[in-house]
Amino acid sequence: MAVKSHNKVNHPGRLGYSFKRHLHERFIELLLFMSALLSVAIMIAIIAMLVKESYVFFQHVSLWDFLTDTQWTPLFDDAHYGIMPLVAGTLVSSMVALMVALPLGTIIAIYLSEFAPFSVREIAKPFLELLGGVPTVVYGYFALLFVTPLLQIIFPELPGFSLLSAGLVMGIMIIPYVSSMTEDAMRAVPMHLREGSYAMGATRFQTAIRVVMPAAFSGIAAAYILGISRAIGETMVVAIAAGMQPNLTWNPMEPAATITAYIVQVSLGDLPHGSIGYQTIFAAGLTLLLMTLVFNIFGHMLRKRYREIY
Repeated sequence: MAVKSHNKVNHPGRLGYSFKRHLHERFIELLLFMSALLSVAIMIAIIAMLVKESYVFFQHVSLWDFLTDTQWTPLFDDAHYGIMPLVAGTLVSSMVALMVALPLGTIIAIYLSEFAPFSVREIAKPFLELLGGVPTVVYGYFALLFVTPLLQIIFPELPGFSLLSAGLVMGIMIIPYVSSMTEDAMRAVPMHLREGSYAMGATRFQTAIRVVMPAAFSGIAAAYILGISRAIGETMVVAIAAGMQPNLTWNPMEPAATITAYIVQVSLGDLPHGSIGYQTIFAAGLTLLLMTLVFNIFGHMLRKRYREIY
């Protein structure tokens, strides 16, 4: 009896080669590549713009004076172009914010990841994400009209504008970013690590602190770096609640200006386009970009060193 052979070479099935499917996959691959290339191109364009405009500024102001002068008065007749007052205000407000956001965000993440019942987690996390969606200008007026009067009850000498009030509200604003990313990193830790810890007699708290957090350190570090970058780049809260007077101080109970607040002030249109005073916003923006880049490089080094391998 003859046995019929079924040759499927000329009839590609689901797993066979298909020119149409191959073309479709190539198109998707090209689309993804162009999307990634677009983000890189935008970043290069931003850096090129800042460097180009800052070069014009540094043709009139020496880099040494820019880095060492302790006065920032580019809008006055007796102009000084020392960036240190703005850098100090940015760092102080950011430090206050991070002293609030990092501990509270981490504690919330530990609770939601390791201790909270499912029903509590499903309710609490949307509220945290909603808190992160509030417009920053609302946080600014909240700091000015609610937090500052509350702090003045505790510190009667506190002025109406202060880095302390702005920093505290910035910290509240950053908590959702830190807690959400930290919780995601902790929940990504395999359950067998927790089970092994429980089998050795560890409590849930000991397991969370000594097993889960070290295993998720790279993700937690990424959350912290995001929080730092968010604090340094915040604009409206410090512009409304911290005051916009450049003041070289490391005291959070005094008013001061930050780099972002100064950029907002100049961008309102008080200075003619192309003037040396207008060019200062690009030098300040380049400084802010470099500060953020330093923190991101540091965070990348931490993630690379402590990347978890399962």
